[in-house]
Amino acid sequence: MAATLYSQQNFNIKDQSVNLLKISKMMPLLALVLLTGCGTISTMGKLEDGAGAEASKMWDRWVEANGDIAVATTWERKVKAGVTVNDIEQVFAQVATERNMKAVGELPLSKELESRTGKKQKFLKVYSYCSPDTARMMVDFSPHMGAYLPCRLTVVERDDGLWIYTLNMDMMVKMGRKLPSPLKEEAWKVRETIYMMMDRGAKGEF
Repeated sequence: MAATLYSQQNFNIKDQSVNLLKISKMMPLLALVLLTGCGTISTMGKLEDGAGAEASKMWDRWVEANGDIAVATTWERKVKAGVTVNDIEQVFAQVATERNMKAVGELPLSKELESRTGKKQKFLKVYSYCSPDTARMMVDFSPHMGAYLPCRLTVVERDDGLWIYTLNMDMMVKMGRKLPSPLKEEAWKVRETIYMMMDRGAKGEF
């Protein structure tokens, strides 16, 4: 049914003609409303301001990536030429200290694979960080948020050099249910910290 809806340029709801091409930026939320009705309308009223715009951005990235959900739900930065892994790690540590984020673990996957196979691997390492107080508040707000803990940044060596990837945290702070204070303010701090780590790390900006 959904495929039929999307394949048609126009369709009628209560004798109202809706042109999907004119409202493509609101497609994700509009589609939910059309398919699920009043329950979705009620839920939309509980969302953060700008949730629709954020959903549209994710929708666009999903489409551009031919359905790769990981592309739609993450941020990435190409690391500037000349910036080394050591530089990136120093920036991560510096930002974490500046922003009071705790480093809670590293997963050196390429090194582990090298020890298992005896073959040189492209660099791949995961860096984990957490703000314990914010994590506690977020899980109290929604236990399912525990699945997103801790915050992670991954440095990946590709054919064209190093890249940094991390979860699109705007999903949590801009696209979901309204966060109560002080959780909202603390969640924003974490969001800004992870974004800063990615951005400054990619530039080697100490």
